[in-house]
Amino acid sequence: MRSADAMTDDRARRTPAPAPLADQVGSKAARKLKARRERAAGAWFGLGMMGLIGWSVSVPALLGVALGAWLDRHYPGAHAWTLALLVAGLTLGCFNAWRWVAQEDRAMHQPPTGDDNE
Repeated sequence: MRSADAMTDDRARRTPAPAPLADQVGSKAARKLKARRERAAGAWFGLGMMGLIGWSVSVPALLGVALGAWLDRHYPGAHAWTLALLVAGLTLGCFNAWRWVAQEDRAMHQPPTGDDNE
């Protein structure tokens, strides 16, 4: 059977020592710099993001409709250019919005570059 002193020594070896004061201060300073650099997005940011995504989808769709209507007026045929180019514009706009949102998501979740000397 082991003595109480041996068990206390084992427990002391297993528990990590508290971080030195300099490490704690450094980590808090890094968190403050990161928070200052990445300010919280407010309601206006969200509304602006929705507006930007809406415009990035609607502009190509409207351009497709305008080009399709012009083609239908000047070059009438069996196929409706307006509908085809509307679908093409919506597809292009949705792809553009998806790509932009994915890029913003990567930028938000990317670790800091290490340049905390602001």
